[in-house]
Amino acid sequence: MGFTFNGVTSKSMKIRARLSSWQASPSLRNFYETVPGKAGVADFGCDSAERTIKVECSVFPQKNFPALVAVLDNMAEWLDPTRGQGQLILDDVPDRYFMARLSEAVDCERLLRSAGQFTLSFICPDPYAYALADETYIFSETGTHMAVRHTGNTDSYPVYALKGSIPSGTGSYVSIITNGAELRVTGPLAARETLLVDSALVTAKVADASGNTLRNGLPLLAELNFPVLSKGHNTVAVSTAGNTAFAELKIQAGSRWR
Repeated sequence: MGFTFNGVTSKSMKIRARLSSWQASPSLRNFYETVPGKAGVADFGCDSAERTIKVECSVFPQKNFPALVAVLDNMAEWLDPTRGQGQLILDDVPDRYFMARLSEAVDCERLLRSAGQFTLSFICPDPYAYALADETYIFSETGTHMAVRHTGNTDSYPVYALKGSIPSGTGSYVSIITNGAELRVTGPLAARETLLVDSALVTAKVADASGNTLRNGLPLLAELNFPVLSKGHNTVAVSTAGNTAFAELKIQAGSRWR
């Protein structure tokens, strides 16, 4: 077993790695409140805290101790936590990635003259794992469609890419109803432009055919109602009103695991 961080494998860095444990779900943050005169506590629910991933590592035997130190120096540069988070992929679960960085000091225990072992502790501020090969759905006609999510085990925040022509005015719009919740897009949107609605970032922008951002897309939304996709079957109903020409709706699911 090994891992990849920011596109670089542990094997290429002369490090042998394995998972010693697996956090089936991230830690919880529980919200309780003591109520005078009431037994127990009032439960206001919970949400997820950060995830921690520990990887047990050892260095392949080197020719001498300075060579061992050189391997550790290269690793320290590679995993430098001051550079922020990077994409972490574990060989044992190669279908997903985490955004992580080191959270603790790395102390290498010297086993032989030219070999050592240590533990890498990664913290994932976003506790979710995301699909490397995400699910995508493309609808080119109005009507009710089905988007079936097979990947992941929890709700996801997708990116909707809408193409079409929407003139300015309240009478012209595209209505996208996902599992009963409506996202209504008003104009103006030109035929060669794409409106990108990102539910994870809670934002929207208008891009040209080359993907360059042209302007803020939030003013095109009648309400800040960002879509959410469930695991399994999702209904997506597309309709238009006024002098609107619908061309395509592309959905990147953003599939993820708890």
